[in-house]
Amino acid sequence: MSKFSYVQMALMVLFSFLLTLGLGLWLPEILSAFVKLFGLKEDLVTHSIVLMYLIFVVYLAMPALPRGSVKVNDKAILITGCDKGIGFALAKHLHTKGFTVFAGCLLKDKNGEGAQTLEKMKCERMKVLQMNVCTDEEVRQAVDFVKSQLKEPEKGLWGVVNNAGTSTFGEVEFTGVAHYKEIADVNLWGTVRVTKAFLPLIRRAKGRVVNVASMFGRMSMASHSADCISNYGIEAFSDCLRYEQQRWGVKVSIIELGNHIAATGILTRDHVESIADRMWNEAAEIVHEDYGKAYFDRQTMVMKSFCSSSSKDMSLIIDAITDALTSRYPYSRYEPMNAYWWVRLHIIAHLPAPITDWLYKH
Repeated sequence: MSKFSYVQMALMVLFSFLLTLGLGLWLPEILSAFVKLFGLKEDLVTHSIVLMYLIFVVYLAMPALPRGSVKVNDKAILITGCDKGIGFALAKHLHTKGFTVFAGCLLKDKNGEGAQTLEKMKCERMKVLQMNVCTDEEVRQAVDFVKSQLKEPEKGLWGVVNNAGTSTFGEVEFTGVAHYKEIADVNLWGTVRVTKAFLPLIRRAKGRVVNVASMFGRMSMASHSADCISNYGIEAFSDCLRYEQQRWGVKVSIIELGNHIAATGILTRDHVESIADRMWNEAAEIVHEDYGKAYFDRQTMVMKSFCSSSSKDMSLIIDAITDALTSRYPYSRYEPMNAYWWVRLHIIAHLPAPITDWLYKH
């Protein structure tokens, strides 16, 4: 796992201090009432508080335990979405680690810059292929290509990284059904399509499936319903797949990105502007009247700010995906994000909705 930043560690300490106050002031009263209600020994109150605090400290402060690693030699990985951003950087990184990399690029047939750069490496372990994850035919062709290039196809393919994705924004009443489908077709159905196509090869290798989702797979935000729908779907699909593939020795991991829009390059300020124009033009007249252009423009500016404040550092993401592929016992979920989004994700994921609604005023 990647190391925490100093800001994140400071927030952890603050959170620990606040938890200490809670354990000291409120929890004893709650536990005492519970003990009296069921006629249990009062010693259980003290023991329970100590145990809960110990678990919390161990969870946050204890370094990641060594989980072993697998040999990289002769292992091959397929990565989707290698035209730019995370996929492009990951393809080069895994190549340096010794993997044979099948880099799926949407724009290879159109001489895309990312595909050309990877091809210019002229290395037998870097194989670039045309791959649109929304097209059954291209995915089938990708499977055939990978099989033809593997040295020992009967031993299978070690890993698939479903990285190809897209993003958008917009409140529900401004987002057309067609737009919802466009986002889901890439993020969700693309992940399902590619995984199903390559799963027989992955099973042979007792390998890895790594699905790149985001924090919007476990927490929701206003103006992000299309992203949330597809990412929640990826989380559910990955969990079900993990349960089913345990008997085969296949490991399934989810990479929950924070605000890394700048790193991925899938949503820029100019792109936000074009999406906003499309949404406003396609919205019904009654929606125009009720919301007003001023409100709509403010929301567009908020989204532009969201893009500007995003992290360009991909190191946490690359490290997480690499660990998911090389650790003998990979995590089911990785959370490569900064301290603010990490805390917010866990607050929303674990506290009651009335509290989180009040804290973040969705």
